[in-house]
Amino acid sequence: MKLLTTLFIVSFSTCFSQDTITSIAFGSCAHQDKPTPIFNLIPTHHPDLFIFLGDNIYADTKNMGLMKKKYKKLGKKAEYKKLKESTPILATWDDHDYGMNDVGRHYEKKKESKKIFLKFFHEPKNSERRKHEGIYTSYIYHVDGKILQIILLDNRTFRDDLLPYDGSLKTDSLYKYELDYSPIQTPDSTFLGEMQWKWLETELVKPADVRIIGSSTQFATQFNGYETWANFPREQERMFNLINSTKANGVFFISGDVHYSELSKRTDTGTYPIYDITASGLTEEWKFATPNKYRIGNAIMENHFGLIKIDWKAPGINVTLEIWDVNNQLRIQQLINMNDLK
Repeated sequence: MKLLTTLFIVSFSTCFSQDTITSIAFGSCAHQDKPTPIFNLIPTHHPDLFIFLGDNIYADTKNMGLMKKKYKKLGKKAEYKKLKESTPILATWDDHDYGMNDVGRHYEKKKESKKIFLKFFHEPKNSERRKHEGIYTSYIYHVDGKILQIILLDNRTFRDDLLPYDGSLKTDSLYKYELDYSPIQTPDSTFLGEMQWKWLETELVKPADVRIIGSSTQFATQFNGYETWANFPREQERMFNLINSTKANGVFFISGDVHYSELSKRTDTGTYPIYDITASGLTEEWKFATPNKYRIGNAIMENHFGLIKIDWKAPGINVTLEIWDVNNQLRIQQLINMNDLK
């Protein structure tokens, strides 16, 4: 579906009529060389969709032949085949499947990498995603007279280089680990790029009852010295302002990247509370969770996946955000009524 705006930006969403979508699984960070038992577990929860949030393989290369081989290795896994056969898959990318660790817009092979990504995930030949730079996209589902919108951002194609850590927090007891980056404060620094920002505005003004924004890196956390939206505080603030100015109700974020899970809640947004649930550890793990004053409860360090449950018949619509670990144990659960996200 195309809508030409006064900004001369083409807005598009893939639209579906669906009798029911009540469960959406999601996750990130799946190394193709490691066992993936989590892919056997996810179908037992009977999700209507699965969303890959990036680092869907670990390519880390400028050799496109090698990248293809790594995707092929993932595609041949029996566990992945089981997931693919049982559940429709949506996907965006992060750094390792885009190209290389922490890289942004200056990655030389981003056009070639995009073609490989879209082919692996069976993007239709006539998809708008193939016609514009980057891989951002959105999907609209009509469910029982209500609307679900899923927006998948591209955090790589347009992102400026990160600012190396300047040592300014070395006396802060919160940061007892080696930091990589400092926040970028220059007015022209960008995370999404102007074209993607304008497209996102056209998406957020569309009617929807539940809006899921998929971001490969964490959105609602505090600065931690690693990759995060907080490295671009002006862009983070721009997102809060855009949600407010478009009066986009029902927005929450799902994210990945960090190799652990946590739920963050921001109430300093100028609008309603913004939740960000991170599911990052389909195969990968990390040693510790970084400081995050917006975290609700504890971080989950074991392999896991995320699950969104939607009760369309509840007054106001209830959405439950969950994290399930590789042992099929429920580790995080948060109920949100969409009336509270207006």
